[in-house]
Amino acid sequence: MAKKKDDLTEEAKKIKSELAKLKEKKKVLDSKPAKKPKSEKPAKEKKAKPAKEKAAKPAKKPKSEKPVKEKAAKPVKEKKLTKKELEEAKKEAERTLEEELEEQLTDEEIENFQIEKVDMERLTNRVCDILAEKESAGMFQSELWKKLKLSSRDGSRLALKLERMGTINREKLLEKGRWTYKLILKKTPISTLSIEDAPCLVCPVEQKCSLEGEISPRNCQFIEDWVLAEMKKPAKAK
Repeated sequence: MAKKKDDLTEEAKKIKSELAKLKEKKKVLDSKPAKKPKSEKPAKEKKAKPAKEKAAKPAKKPKSEKPVKEKAAKPVKEKKLTKKELEEAKKEAERTLEEELEEQLTDEEIENFQIEKVDMERLTNRVCDILAEKESAGMFQSELWKKLKLSSRDGSRLALKLERMGTINREKLLEKGRWTYKLILKKTPISTLSIEDAPCLVCPVEQKCSLEGEISPRNCQFIEDWVLAEMKKPAKAK
């Protein structure tokens, strides 16, 4: 315990001596005269320099506007048609003048069709004669109307009339990208050319001729000679 007291006493002495030294330094510092602050020099007024007039710069040329590039229009996507719409579009594309007339005209108007200042019976016979030459091959109506010097409208009405009368048949065909009709004679006149020279027409024993009799077509010399003669004729002459 006595040792600890001695240590504390010594430390206290050291602290006192240090405090005394600090006081002396303070006195020395306080005794020195304070330095005069430097007098501020009056600020020199700077002479304002005359503003230099800047030469006006030439106006810049406006930049030429670049042509606006037009954007290519995007292709419009076609709307897909339904099956029903496709069928209707196909029917519309295949419509002919005759079909339009059939919708516009009544049965009575078709059957009583007349062309002004034209003999309709004679015209009908002329149509039949021309179509008879074509036989089952028929003839395109446009060619027939051209030959008869009829307009398409009059010709189409005449075709409808003849069809209603049962004189001709109309066959719908695609010709050169267009729908039209081929006309075929329904009742072809019978040709008598093949029997004009037949011996039976002027046969002197016609009344005695029969299939089972003594004079018969089966063993007739007149018929045999006529058939052989016809076979020797050129095809065009027949």
